[in-house]
Amino acid sequence: MKLVYFWNQFYYMSNYTIPANTRIGHVHLKVSDLDRALGFYQGILGFELVQQYGTQAAFISAGGYHHHIGLNTWYSKGAGPAPQHAAGLFHTAILYPTRKDLAVALKRLVDAKYPLTGAADHGVSEALYLDDPDGNGVELYWDKPREQWPFNAAGELQMVTEHLDLEELLKEAVESRQ
Repeated sequence: MKLVYFWNQFYYMSNYTIPANTRIGHVHLKVSDLDRALGFYQGILGFELVQQYGTQAAFISAGGYHHHIGLNTWYSKGAGPAPQHAAGLFHTAILYPTRKDLAVALKRLVDAKYPLTGAADHGVSEALYLDDPDGNGVELYWDKPREQWPFNAAGELQMVTEHLDLEELLKEAVESRQ
């Protein structure tokens, strides 16, 4: 048993570790303009539309999954972005299978003149950062092979935030097959 604090109270909880194969299945984002959001997520990033509910909601995915991202205007139609300095989601991270796939995504962003807010080599991954049209943070990344991850002498993971050479990454991009 361990003492856990939440909701302004202490609770005794049994020790528990979430199963190792647990994954975050999808994210559902509030957007102010569904067509504009679909233009970004479908048109630039390349997600496929799975289902759309008129002008209020859409579900998009990669590879035929039921949905990786839900977009809706139920509480946010025509609204501005959430305040930057408030509690909430920092970003949605989209994991690409390979460095080449991340390079193709970067090329599409460059071709669309879509602004990045940052880029980094984290030792375990390489990442691009940007905001979607509604100001929702988006991270596009690929994980390096585990044998390339940085560990210290004690075997502890040592993630970093270092410069990512975007020109070098772009060299891996090839013409889109679409």
